[in-house]
Amino acid sequence: MSDELKRQAAAKAVEFVEAGMRVGLGTGSTAAHFVDLLAARVREGLSDIVGVPTSEATRAQAEKLGIKLATLDEFPVLDLTVDGADEIDAELRMIKGGGGALLREKIVATASEQVVIIADKSKLVGTLGAFPLPLEIVPFGLGATRNLVELLAADAGCEGEISLRMGADGKPFMTDSGNVILDCAFGRIEDPEGLDDALKLVPGVVETGLFIGIADVAILSAADGIEVLETDYSGEI
Repeated sequence: MSDELKRQAAAKAVEFVEAGMRVGLGTGSTAAHFVDLLAARVREGLSDIVGVPTSEATRAQAEKLGIKLATLDEFPVLDLTVDGADEIDAELRMIKGGGGALLREKIVATASEQVVIIADKSKLVGTLGAFPLPLEIVPFGLGATRNLVELLAADAGCEGEISLRMGADGKPFMTDSGNVILDCAFGRIEDPEGLDDALKLVPGVVETGLFIGIADVAILSAADGIEVLETDYSGEI
């Protein structure tokens, strides 16, 4: 997805922001465009906007651009969150966590009255799973946790390579919350709800990258324009 297409999706999402809103700020390259454009709107006079970042990287970007920030302790209910996705299906179920912020992203999103997802239209898939599913894992007992993840995933119909994500420094990638990430290359996830339920039975799994029943609107950009998908709370488009 080109930067221009990312920016177009982000620009559409900024239209959802109104004065006085408390806004969750997503993580990733597309969400970064949203933060840039939101900051421009604030400078132009969009008043009383408070942002809650989903990562330390987003926090640093928003602070630099002059967006007023707060935490969920200060504002436990947000009006809107705008974030990206690694994969999304027709029911707006998603895989997220490619950037390593899935736990904070899910906490912020579920605290929001409305969640708007911005993504490349190629991220729209018939079946989730081509993008490896990230799991945020407590470092303690990693080997045992990984074994149980593999077992319960297989029971839920998912098998594939499960690898520990490594950072550019050659050490295990650490999330902002001090956890590690397992990337699960399952290929196809026929029953996302069942897999999500199964993986959450593993004590060492902090959160999964399956975002189900969270997104309200998806803004999908492509060379031929922007498509907006909306879902009601029953999950039907």
